[in-house]
Amino acid sequence: MRADFVERVAQAITTGNSAALRELVGELHQADVGDLIEVLDPELRARLVKLMGHDFDFTALTEVDDTVREEILEELPAEAVAEGVRELDSDDAVAILADLPKDEQTEILEQLPPPERVALARSLLYPENSAGRRMQTEFMAVSPVWIVGRTIDYLRETPDLPDRFWEIYVVDSAGRLQGTVALDWLLRTKRPVPIAELIDEEMHPVRVTDDQEDVARLFEHYDLVATPVVAEADRLVGVITFDDIVDVIEQAAEEDIRALGGVGREEELSDPVWFVARGRFNWLLVNLATAFLASSVLGLFEGELQKMVALAVLAPIVASQGGNAATQTMTVAVRALATHELSSANAARIILREVLVGLVNGLAFAVITGVAAAAWFKVPDLGLVIGLAMICNLLAGALGGILVPLVLHRFHADPAISSGVFVTTVTDVVGFFSFLGIATLWFGLK
Repeated sequence: MRADFVERVAQAITTGNSAALRELVGELHQADVGDLIEVLDPELRARLVKLMGHDFDFTALTEVDDTVREEILEELPAEAVAEGVRELDSDDAVAILADLPKDEQTEILEQLPPPERVALARSLLYPENSAGRRMQTEFMAVSPVWIVGRTIDYLRETPDLPDRFWEIYVVDSAGRLQGTVALDWLLRTKRPVPIAELIDEEMHPVRVTDDQEDVARLFEHYDLVATPVVAEADRLVGVITFDDIVDVIEQAAEEDIRALGGVGREEELSDPVWFVARGRFNWLLVNLATAFLASSVLGLFEGELQKMVALAVLAPIVASQGGNAATQTMTVAVRALATHELSSANAARIILREVLVGLVNGLAFAVITGVAAAAWFKVPDLGLVIGLAMICNLLAGALGGILVPLVLHRFHADPAISSGVFVTTVTDVVGFFSFLGIATLWFGLK
């Protein structure tokens, strides 16, 4: 969003000029309106929605952070929200209603027509992050006894079709899913042909209770555009399309990135200072405790550090290099666990690969740091000592980077959030201890 455009929109809102605001914002795509809402000052966001009135597309509220959406909805009357939700696809409507307290949900649902109210209320009962929450309940379903001509005529004459769809679902009299018929195949078939002859039974339906990330992996694995959602007894209740899956993948990636940095998965740029500080405090406290643990290793070699200042200068290099190598391995491992690419079936092979990578890099950096340390302090033996320590710590980093996430995952802890602290502790402790321990033994024997 250009600063001058945002300024003009803010000016129109401040002066209450709805005509100017509609001229500026009316033709924007809902995703761009969402971006605009997020960059506006908080006190102007709800006023933009009110001034736009019937011209505001509530789909834009699905494009903003949860915190921003909640703040806007709190300031809007239930009647306005109900009117906006009525025009949305069911999956977008559920995304908006899910953020509201139960009493407000009920108040808004009561103002919707009975069929829409029942469908939305049922979707809100499904677990958060499930396929039932992500699906849209608008879909095309026909009987297998229909013929192609009747189906095409039905599509032409029915006013309440989904905005976009790529296949028709075939169900029996009890609503049980029988298969799918691709639109392109339907349109290329002669009118008298029964729909039953076009059914593609090779489909990949998901359950309403399936986790949305599992559904996303299904889309990725089979290159799906849409997939049906079924409830008990294989009864068709909805459909998930690729545009919803893109949001799931993006959300999962953002959460993993934040978690790897020790930041809460739910943290957003729009969150208030106190909420963000409180969310980050716990892991910073754990980091502080592990830092004291690593520093205590230095205390074990206080005498040696006083005798040879070079050891104090070089020790952090060993620890830091091991920490960087461990972070590389840990990042790959955590992401592979999240996408189910790493499991008990191939864990041993991946662990061996990472150990060999650590060994190769350890040998390479042993030579580099050894030569640099010997030249810097004019002590050849110091180069050998730091080289051996570098090999030890890069091996420890490789093992820690892969084993810590695997162990945490085994005990159902989130490896994305927890791994960083423990892996860093391992490389710091091993780095300091191996370098100073080898130095003590080596120079003590000379």
